[in-house]
Amino acid sequence: MPRNIKSKPFSEINVTPFVDVMLVLLIIFMVTAPLLTVGVQVDLPESNADSLQADNEPLELTISKDGSIFIQETEINIKELIPKLIAITDNRLDTKIYVRGDEIINYGKVMRVLGELSGSGFSKVALITKPITN
Repeated sequence: MPRNIKSKPFSEINVTPFVDVMLVLLIIFMVTAPLLTVGVQVDLPESNADSLQADNEPLELTISKDGSIFIQETEINIKELIPKLIAITDNRLDTKIYVRGDEIINYGKVMRVLGELSGSGFSKVALITKPITN
């Protein structure tokens, strides 16, 4: 081969591998995104109430369909509820606590939890609902 013949540089960029990688990443994120929802799955009742503005992340209590009570994602007995909350909040009774109750559970169960909270001195307790969809 003669050395004096200069070859032109190849100036086209092959984007096929880039597109393949991006499509694989898109599929991975589409599959994992629904799994990233945090909390216990409950069907919240609907309400016209305005949403609350939160400065920091509040504590969430969840009452599931079967009446189980959860602090964040940890199941707890109602007798252990107040001591655990006091330990978690470092005895700060002004901590915001959001109560999520499944739509089909007994109203008395929610009121019992709210009674325990207010009876122990927690003053910033709110009920969480989902907005009404027309």
